[in-house]
Amino acid sequence: MNIHEYQAKALLRSYGVPVSDGRAVLRAEEAKAAASEMAGPLWVVKAQIHAGGRGKGKFKEAEAGEKGGVRLAKSVTEAAEMAQQMLGRTLVTHQTGPAGKQVNRIYIEDGSDISRELYLALLVDRQTSRVSFVVSTEGGMDIEEVAAHTPEKIVSFSVDPATGIQPYHGRKVAFALGLEGKQVKQCVDLIGKIYKAFVEKDAEMIEINPLIVTTDGDLKALDAKVGFDNNALYRQPDILALRDETEEDPKELAASKFDLNYIALDGEIGCMVNGAGLAMATMDIIKLFGAEPANFLDVGGGATKEKVTEAFKIITSDPNVKGILVNIFGGIMRCDIIAEGIIAAVKEVGLQVPLVVRLEGTNVDLGKKIIADSGLNVIAADDLSDAAKKIVAAVKG
Repeated sequence: MNIHEYQAKALLRSYGVPVSDGRAVLRAEEAKAAASEMAGPLWVVKAQIHAGGRGKGKFKEAEAGEKGGVRLAKSVTEAAEMAQQMLGRTLVTHQTGPAGKQVNRIYIEDGSDISRELYLALLVDRQTSRVSFVVSTEGGMDIEEVAAHTPEKIVSFSVDPATGIQPYHGRKVAFALGLEGKQVKQCVDLIGKIYKAFVEKDAEMIEINPLIVTTDGDLKALDAKVGFDNNALYRQPDILALRDETEEDPKELAASKFDLNYIALDGEIGCMVNGAGLAMATMDIIKLFGAEPANFLDVGGGATKEKVTEAFKIITSDPNVKGILVNIFGGIMRCDIIAEGIIAAVKEVGLQVPLVVRLEGTNVDLGKKIIADSGLNVIAADDLSDAAKKIVAAVKG
């Protein structure tokens, strides 16, 4: 689960991390009052969406000469005008895709005098099963570009969970970033606080880009992006309360409410599979035969008829879906349960596209009989290769 920048900064502030003074604005008429609560003389007005590249982004409704989703204002009035210009409009960045995202929140904060821009991130390293630091002197730009063109400017290391965070980790970061004097002590303190926030709040990533050195020689988190482990949200009610459902794909949101593992993609063949590995194999073979999957959907090993019905409804709600492939290998999941769920869903929402079903495993004969006796226009398949060929042919033909 991701949160907005202003929420991330509030979280970091609660752990003692230095951030700029700022105010979140949800309505245009609140902007002037919010900006007037800060000292100035420079205000930064930022669109709040769950995507990077806001500064270089463009509004779909933009007029000639209008800037992106991060702007500098030199007066309270100008800051309020900028907030009004952004609210309710659609911002397109390299991370949102061409559809963009509607800006429903604005963050206005005090400007900062910047001497240097640095990069700092904590994330879960799946190879080592540890929390890892990624730091670079090249802050203020996409870390992917740095990795591609100047990888030697990136330093990364993990923290042994047996020892936890230690002062030498902070000094290692300070050395990598070329910090000196009082900045080293500040860095040690900063690293300890961010690591504590990461662990205590079950974060998956904390990215500060840029981490700046001010003209006074102090460290400050100028931007912040934080994501959390969805599986741990049950023990983080304060974090769950920050969830902005308007930033999430409606289909993925609906799937999460039924404990379905669903990720929307850009293809034309909807997939319903049990098991993450089988789901990925199904997507691969669809691509092998010349088509693109419209989603990743794992109904899990213990899905009920109701969950299968909801999964089918989510797939059919995608206007890009031109065909559906159901691929079930019944172990814990019984094939007859899948069959009953498919029939219930089709009766409820209808079937406007080709449907190929491949069943194998527990109660497979019963599952096939249920579908055969249903009278539905379902294309049966004997194995995964056969299923993929048939759905691709049905969609392409």
